[in-house]
Amino acid sequence: MPTRILLIDDDTELCELLVEYLTKDGFSVAARHDGTEGAQEALSGNHSLVVLDVMLPGTNGLDVLRRIRASSKIPVVMLTARGDEVDRIVGLELGADDYLPKPFNPRELAARIRAVQRRSEPGEAGREAAAGAGHLVVGDVELDPGTRAVRRAGEFIELTAVEFTLLEVLLRGAGRVVERGELAKKALGRRLSPFDRSIDVHVSSLRKKLGHEVGGLERIKTVRGVGYLYARPSPG
Repeated sequence: MPTRILLIDDDTELCELLVEYLTKDGFSVAARHDGTEGAQEALSGNHSLVVLDVMLPGTNGLDVLRRIRASSKIPVVMLTARGDEVDRIVGLELGADDYLPKPFNPRELAARIRAVQRRSEPGEAGREAAAGAGHLVVGDVELDPGTRAVRRAGEFIELTAVEFTLLEVLLRGAGRVVERGELAKKALGRRLSPFDRSIDVHVSSLRKKLGHEVGGLERIKTVRGVGYLYARPSPG
């Protein structure tokens, strides 16, 4: 069954181009050109992933994202104006899985969609590997790759697909520094550009959701210029 994509963008010509390209690339695509209508459609349960433009008339893309994240974990790729770092950071903080600055090559959008989708809906081989990986328990956090569930001190924590993968990589490497490039490759499915802060924003979100400390230690420590280290509390 093809991945069902919802485009929310008021640029009708761009939408027509993307519908044509993504359909040929094996996706099922629908488009909405209004933020309010787009938000309602995103929450309908009829789509697998949303491609959402920040610059929308009326209800802008960030407000649409807030509405979506209030009740849904559907993956969202934001489209932002090139050079507008603020919108990118705010979008990621609100729960976007990734972003792509305009103008862009449709091939790059298709690659971003596939990368995000692999994290949110792994194929049969991925599910079998996840089921065989077993639970991860580090300190007060328990992560189950099979059910994609995360608990902190027994309480379920809601994470986006990218946050889940990022946390899994950090937990598997607990006690050692994981480089930003490795995190980007595994959690985003791509390399980071020189000024790309996506990983940093996702890590910041994890800190907020999980708490900044565990066992008296900084839970996720920044190692400047290198990456991040997830604390492994001493037993007992």
